[in-house]
Amino acid sequence: MPPYLFVPGLRDRLTFAVNRLREKLWIRPLLLCVVSLTGIGLAHLADQFIPAAALPDISTDTLETLLRTITSSMLVIAVFAAGSMLSAYASAASVATPRAFTLVVADDISQYALSTFIGAFIFGIVALIALINGVYGRSGRLALFVLTIGVFIVVVLSFVTWVDRIARLGRVPNTIDRVEKAAARALLERGLHPTLQAKPAAFSAANPPASGPHHQGLPIHAQEVGYLRRIDLAELQQVAETLDLDLVIEALPGAFVTPRRVLARVIGAAHLQADSTKELAAAFRIGNRRTFDDDPRFGLVVLSEIASRALSPAVNDPGTAIHIIGSFVRLFSQWAEASCQREEAATVAPRFNRISVPELALEDLLDDAFQALGRDGAPCLEVGLHLQKGLYLISLLPVPALQTVARAQARLALDHGERALRLAQEVERLRQAAAWILQPAEQGEEPWSRCDRA
Repeated sequence: MPPYLFVPGLRDRLTFAVNRLREKLWIRPLLLCVVSLTGIGLAHLADQFIPAAALPDISTDTLETLLRTITSSMLVIAVFAAGSMLSAYASAASVATPRAFTLVVADDISQYALSTFIGAFIFGIVALIALINGVYGRSGRLALFVLTIGVFIVVVLSFVTWVDRIARLGRVPNTIDRVEKAAARALLERGLHPTLQAKPAAFSAANPPASGPHHQGLPIHAQEVGYLRRIDLAELQQVAETLDLDLVIEALPGAFVTPRRVLARVIGAAHLQADSTKELAAAFRIGNRRTFDDDPRFGLVVLSEIASRALSPAVNDPGTAIHIIGSFVRLFSQWAEASCQREEAATVAPRFNRISVPELALEDLLDDAFQALGRDGAPCLEVGLHLQKGLYLISLLPVPALQTVARAQARLALDHGERALRLAQEVERLRQAAAWILQPAEQGEEPWSRCDRA
């Protein structure tokens, strides 16, 4: 647990923790079991607080029949639901990419349906045992009857909703939509706050300084080997204020770190005590796998992996790759719009004024999205054409330097295509498509470069 729990960063910590819990399949069933047991206890309390004289008398046989029906059917349905969900998860991992597994597992409707079935089974078992042993009186039996009817209604509604969802869960289009939404959330947040509400560093994440005043700061190294999943800036800010120092972050979420990797440098302190150094290093959350929350590049990588698998000879599905190119255009368009909104908004003092954070490099973002696509889609003309058109549309976005980076990706994809395509006519068509971005002046159009022209 972080040493400073009740600080302004508590909401971010709780959000990150809740997102990790959503990836666990046992959380919701456990909660629904607790709710079921609570309802059974409340039904017993009805005997003590509700007078029985004016209430209808529900026979024990009626309740026992209903509860036995729930008990016998819910276990079968729960096993069937778990099997169907596992098949969908295996399909998502094998047909799309294993990196999308956590998003598929976090499906709210499927988890809620499975939890409802298991909770109803627990409700039926415990309520039946209590009923047979004479725990309930007249008021309690009526309350239990009402609860049982409510459980039936919830189960039926959950089953109907879940059947529609399980038909799509694990399919490639559904997985792509989930990854795109996760990537969009992270990209929009980074578009609005490119330095995570801290001060901008004088370098990009792709090129940390090898010399200069920032390089002379006291280094903070990682404590373990793994992926940097989150930086608790609120905790770093409080430590920096307490010790009267400044921090320059050199590693962003998504970076693979080792104990030799510098995560940040302390400016304004010649030395620190070992406890303070560990305290600063503990604010960098490291795990075995990357997460989508604070790592917009990971979403782009996962989408690119799905496209590469679709283009493999075993799958041979160029339509999926073309679909993902459209996803990339949407994602970068939304990111550019968020960047423009930030530029047009009034200047606000950074929330974490003791910390400097580098911005994401445009080269890294487009490499994550298009580099594998340009290589694996090179033998397929239709993928190459859509890739050039997608990069051309991205080059029109009103973000400085985006045209240059998109043009470099278009040139790389064209080089791959010229070597992979076998017919001269196909190579010529690809060159004509690439000319729109590589030679925009000759095509009579000029990309936007300012937000006020969007």
